[in-house]
Amino acid sequence: MRSTEEIVESLRDALAGVGVVLPSLRVDPVTAASGEPFALVDLGRCNVRTAEQLTEVLRSLPVSEALRARVRQVNREVKSR
Repeated sequence: MRSTEEIVESLRDALAGVGVVLPSLRVDPVTAASGEPFALVDLGRCNVRTAEQLTEVLRSLPVSEALRARVRQVNREVKSR
């Protein structure tokens, strides 16, 4: 299993790949220090232009029923942990 830091870097890279930079993206320091196996990811704050870019990117992606089904499956798996 990947570390929270690795996951944050992967998310940062994926967002950058579509032209979105969340300047405050980081591992949440409070939960990272708590000893929990998985710290929270702090998506942070961004300006309105970045929020607009993120919205544009998300809306431009084709969303198939297969993708919706996969998201539902992942959500169920996360809830059962």
